[in-house]
Amino acid sequence: MNLRELVSALNDFASPALAESWDNVGLLVEPSPPHTVNTLFLTNDLTEEVMEEAVQKKADLILSYHPPIFTPLKRITWKTWKERLVVRALENRIGIYSPHTAYDAIPHGVNNWLTKGLGTCTSAPLHPSTAPSSPAGGTHRVEFCAHAEHLDAVLPKIKDIPEVSCLTTLPARVEGEEQTRVSLNCSEKALLEVVALLSQNSFLYHKMEILLLQKPLLPHTGMGRLCTLSKPVSLSDIIERIKGHLQLPHVRVAVGAGRTLESPVKKVALCAGSGSTVLKGTEADLYLTGEMSHHDVLDAVANGISVILCEHSNTERGFLAELRDALAIHLQNKISIILSEKDRDPLQVA
Repeated sequence: MNLRELVSALNDFASPALAESWDNVGLLVEPSPPHTVNTLFLTNDLTEEVMEEAVQKKADLILSYHPPIFTPLKRITWKTWKERLVVRALENRIGIYSPHTAYDAIPHGVNNWLTKGLGTCTSAPLHPSTAPSSPAGGTHRVEFCAHAEHLDAVLPKIKDIPEVSCLTTLPARVEGEEQTRVSLNCSEKALLEVVALLSQNSFLYHKMEILLLQKPLLPHTGMGRLCTLSKPVSLSDIIERIKGHLQLPHVRVAVGAGRTLESPVKKVALCAGSGSTVLKGTEADLYLTGEMSHHDVLDAVANGISVILCEHSNTERGFLAELRDALAIHLQNKISIILSEKDRDPLQVA
């Protein structure tokens, strides 16, 4: 596949608009066009060891869940390891694409995969995502009623304002008089021009109503998940389920105040990666994530909430096998998709 065609398909699989505002997602490194992708290489973290593996396996595009370029690079030299990743990628004509929190948000993404380690449960996003835009277009709706003589001069001027859309006029009866009801959608920038224009006619200005068009919530989409188990199980059982799902010999556990390893767990709040911000303040029996700050763990425990920490990327990496299969279908098996064998969490129990 052509690189740009592939990037478009990857964006369709998980829109970059779903990523958090602070994130750096999408195509991060692009070889000079035209660039054909025969092999897509999946990794959770793009380290130098993983980059060497990608080169050896003749990858044309690396999909790195975590963005290897996050803070701006002021130069591309051989001095730091992240700069060297970019040099190696361009020398070997390998593109780099990162989805990160866009994959956290989607219904078929990382957090959904993590819930499968709990057993049978229902789940909903802790922080639902909103649609990228209002279905009606624009950010505001302006409505007003007036007699025809008030509208003849103003409507053509409104139509000439950029970013005004869906302008409609309908007959209306107001206080026993035949009038015309005007409705339009516009951007925030255009709203200033519309209001300025209508304010030149005091009658129209005082009849005007402005509505903020809220972006609708997207079903099953957003950050984190609140999971309700079909039936309560003990904390010790949940620990074993998570270890099995993530294929880990050990996890770190903090038992909530007043709880024990045999205490029942019914509600689990989870977030792949670093979950402190997403989980904070959520009422649950258990928090499941990769890492949390010491003080956030203390807060949870003091509130009777147990915590399971699995290390950051251990809560994400297992998703890649599921992603490989999903992308193969999404891309109609047009390219080869392989998983890194060198990618691993940097922390281990010694």
